[in-house]
Amino acid sequence: MSHFHSELTPRERELLKIRRDSDTKAAELVKMEKMLQQTKDMLDRKTESCSDSMDLQENMVEDLEEKLRSSRRHRRSSLHHTQLLESQMKTVKGELVGTLDHLQELRNVLRRSQQKAEERKAAMEKLAAGLR
Repeated sequence: MSHFHSELTPRERELLKIRRDSDTKAAELVKMEKMLQQTKDMLDRKTESCSDSMDLQENMVEDLEEKLRSSRRHRRSSLHHTQLLESQMKTVKGELVGTLDHLQELRNVLRRSQQKAEERKAAMEKLAAGLR
């Protein structure tokens, strides 16, 4: 049983790691959205700027927007992966229960066979003693 438990533990650890990563990415996403809003507000307040400065700010905004989109994609991917791992873990746990039940049945069959073998051996020894 402990063998199967140790097999599930890395999957559970991976699931926790993915959940933590997802939470971290969500926090980063909030920060990026805030930074993006601040950058946009700065651009709105600015009345006079040269074209080089404007291009730089536009690039910054575009970069932030791309990072935001990338983080959202990564978060969706992580959530999907988490759901997939949870589904696989449920399947493995179900298979484990079935396997354990089967092993218990086999153990019972083995015990009965050993008991019958011992009874036959005792009967044979008794017959052999009777023949002497």
